[in-house]
Amino acid sequence: MNTTIQIRIDSPTKMKAQKAFKQMGLDLSSGIKYLLTQVSNSNSLSYICDFGYLHKYTPQMLKRYQKEEKLAFKNKKSFSSVKEMFDDLENKC
Repeated sequence: MNTTIQIRIDSPTKMKAQKAFKQMGLDLSSGIKYLLTQVSNSNSLSYICDFGYLHKYTPQMLKRYQKEEKLAFKNKKSFSSVKEMFDDLENKC
C-alpha cells in the first residue's frame, strides 16, 4: 500500500533539487523516493563529497559531528580544506 507525504520547502531548494534529479534522469518524486529508500535500507545518510569520498552517516555519527561542530565554533577551529576536515572528523569516530 502506498502513502502520501507532504513537505514544505523553499522554492530555490526545490528548483535546485529538481534540476539535479533531472540530470540523473529522475523526477523530483522519484528522487525523493530513492533517498527515503536508501535511508530506510541502510539506516544512514550517504554523502559523496566533492573530492569523491563516500560517507555514510549513522545517527550516532551525526550527533558526534554536531557536538564537534559546536566545539569547533567555540574554539574557532579551522581547516585548510574540506578533505582535512573530513579526515579530522573520521579520526574521531
